Amino acid sequence: MAASTTYDFDGERGRIFVRNWTNDEATFVVLLTHGYGEHAGRYEHVADALVGIGATVYAPDHHAHGRSAGTMALVDDIEVLVTDAHSVADRARAEHPGLPLVVIGHSMGGVVATRFVQRYPGEATALVLSGPVVGGNPGFEMLLDLDPIPEIPIDPATLSRDPAVGADYAADPLVYHGPFYKETLQALLNAVHAIAEGGDFGDLPTLWIHGTNDQLVPYEITKDVMANVGGTRLEHVAYEGAAHEVFNETNRDEVIADMTGFLKRVLELT
Repeated sequence: MAASTTYDFDGERGRIFVRNWTNDEATFVVLLTHGYGEHAGRYEHVADALVGIGATVYAPDHHAHGRSAGTMALVDDIEVLVTDAHSVADRARAEHPGLPLVVIGHSMGGVVATRFVQRYPGEATALVLSGPVVGGNPGFEMLLDLDPIPEIPIDPATLSRDPAVGADYAADPLVYHGPFYKETLQALLNAVHAIAEGGDFGDLPTLWIHGTNDQLVPYEITKDVMANVGGTRLEHVAYEGAAHEVFNETNRDEVIADMTGFLKRVLELT
C-alpha cells in the first residue's frame, strides 16, 4: 500500500483530520471525499490505485465523521463540508504547485464534490462521482416527516454483494452505526436543491459510476439529475447488479480500472 501521513486543521466547525497518501513523483493531486457515516480510511485501496498512476491523494474525514470533531454523523449544513474540503484542496495545491486537481466523491461525498465544482468553478481538472446523492432518496425524505425518526441505521448488507464489506463496516469503530439525525437528512435535502440550482459542470471532464441495484441512492433518480448537471463531457458507467459502494463491490477491480483509465486519458498521463 502507498505510504501516508496525516495532519489536522481548524475547519469550519472544529478540527478536521486529513490523510495524505504521498507520492514524491506526483503528477496530479486528488481530493477524495467519503460518504455519510464513514471515514477516509476506508478508501486506502482506492488511494493506492491512484498513487500508482501518479496521484498524491488528500482525504479529509468530514466534520462529525471519523477522527474529525463533531457529534458523529450530525451535519446540519453540507456547505460546511464543502468549505472544509476546499481548505484541504488549497493546502494540497500549495504543497504541489502547478499540478492538476481531481475531485473524487462517493455518496454524500459526491454531494460535497458536486458542490465543490459548482462553488469553485475552474479549480478542478476532472471530477469522479460514485453513487452520488445528488437526487436525494425518497425514503430518507419520508423520514423527515416522522417525529421521532425511527432508529433505522444503514444496513451493511446494502453496501456490496461482498459480505466481507458489510462485516468490516459493521465492525469498524470509526463508522457511525446509529440512526439518522433529522438535521443531517434536512442538510442533504437542502444540498440536493442547491445542486439543482447550481448550474451544470460545463466542459469539466466528469465520470459518474453507479450500481444499478443501489438501494441507498436509487440509480434512476440519480440518472435524471446527472442528465441536467453533467455538462458536455460527462461519461457514465452503470454496473449491472452492483450495490452502493462500487469501489468495494465484487467487481471492484473493474470499477477502479475504469476510474484510473478515465483519469489517464483526460489528464493525458503516460
